[in-house]
Amino acid sequence: MKRIFLILALIAILLSVSLAPARAQDFGYGMHVSGTLNDSTPQTVYTFDGLRGDVIAIDLMVNAGTLDPILTLIGSDGSVIAMRDDAAVSGRGSRDLHLDSLHIPRSDHYSLIVARFGYALGTTGGQYTLAVDRIGVSSASGSALRYGDSVYNTVTDAAPQVYYSFRAARGDVISVRMQRASGDLDPSLEIVNSDAEVIADNDDSPGTLDAAINGFVIREDGVYVIIASRFGQAAGRSKGSFALTLNAGAESGLGRSVEFSLPILPGIPVQGAITDKNSVQFYSFQGKRDDVVTIRMNRSGGALDAYVALLDPSQREITNDDDGGGGQNARIDQFVLPDDGAYTIVASRYDRAQGTTVGDYQLQLDVLGSAFESVQTDVPRIEIDSTVSGTISNDTPQVLYAFVGQQGDTLSIALDRASGDLDARVAILNAQQNPLTSDDDSGSEQNARIESFTVPSTGVYYILATRYSGTNGSPNTAGNFNLTLARKTG
Repeated sequence: MKRIFLILALIAILLSVSLAPARAQDFGYGMHVSGTLNDSTPQTVYTFDGLRGDVIAIDLMVNAGTLDPILTLIGSDGSVIAMRDDAAVSGRGSRDLHLDSLHIPRSDHYSLIVARFGYALGTTGGQYTLAVDRIGVSSASGSALRYGDSVYNTVTDAAPQVYYSFRAARGDVISVRMQRASGDLDPSLEIVNSDAEVIADNDDSPGTLDAAINGFVIREDGVYVIIASRFGQAAGRSKGSFALTLNAGAESGLGRSVEFSLPILPGIPVQGAITDKNSVQFYSFQGKRDDVVTIRMNRSGGALDAYVALLDPSQREITNDDDGGGGQNARIDQFVLPDDGAYTIVASRYDRAQGTTVGDYQLQLDVLGSAFESVQTDVPRIEIDSTVSGTISNDTPQVLYAFVGQQGDTLSIALDRASGDLDARVAILNAQQNPLTSDDDSGSEQNARIESFTVPSTGVYYILATRYSGTNGSPNTAGNFNLTLARKTG
């Protein structure tokens, strides 16, 4: 009689799942939930995603009441994968239910139904706790692996290739190792993408016949296949058992490396976190030469001592800041980009990997326009650490050059005669073309030198290349010149 009631209850459950899917609750491996079954709620449905080959354990503990529970696992097509009630519990001294070492047959969206015996016709009720845990993966060919899984299998003449799949995200850094466990097996590994293209392979890891693919970077989200085989594959002659392990590096994922940085848009703040396991995050944006940018990294939680750096398109660090935003906030203020291209923002903490502070942060990029917007188009530019040439004559007694200086930089300027009788004079002007400092003869042989000029604030400055115009010598000298603007170090 109980079996008849059980069959009727199962039919009712299946009908309920198909007719009212919205009542299902999302679930996942490692989660624990509590619930109550009674006359108004005779069953609850939990859904989770399982991968082919997952080995799971399901535990239902009755905590209170008279509840006589039934557990049923159903695939998306309505097929019953497993079922358990207290009739299957030895001794029947407990109403707790367990499904141990249950193998998931295919990658699917599963429904786990917790009901009471008799379903709507039942009379029991009470509280329960439910847990679903992934305890491993089947070693059978075709199983879907997750990072950290190890499987054991055998390569034979009848089965020279064994297949495993795994899902990966762009930026994941993976390693696959295949080690011989018995026989004379000469392991061989391949990774194949969804287009059936071999994107990585290895036959002999250095110093051993084992096979290993180490530090391979995934470039597209998707499902990939590992082919575990032997040298020569179907035509090979070695055979034996092996252990295969799939791992992902700590730097895996978008934002964890310069190559796979997260995008950031001007004016739109992004949130992130610095932890002991993740001490740095990378963001990228497209910049134009002479763009003025400000980058703010403000702590929003924890004890984080923020640090931010900027890398140029060649991934060379060009500026950084620790506490420029006040307190433990970082700020790169009004920095002028030197070239067109993709720039990378490095969000981290003081001392980076060696640091100890952790916490949440908000990062914002602002682009304030071009540094040369106010400079007349006929005024030539001079780059720091470069030399330009020109001519001073009666028709052109002076030449004006524009450059961008970063606050705190110490610069030197040299104006040297290249021909003629030019008596060189040089001056630095501010953005309003008012003189800040000048020199006439600090260089030898009527050459001009400004040995040290510290930029007071980031912005546009001018260099005036001209000639002596006083009364103690000729005011009408002329000739070619070389003008050098350099950043002093040390």
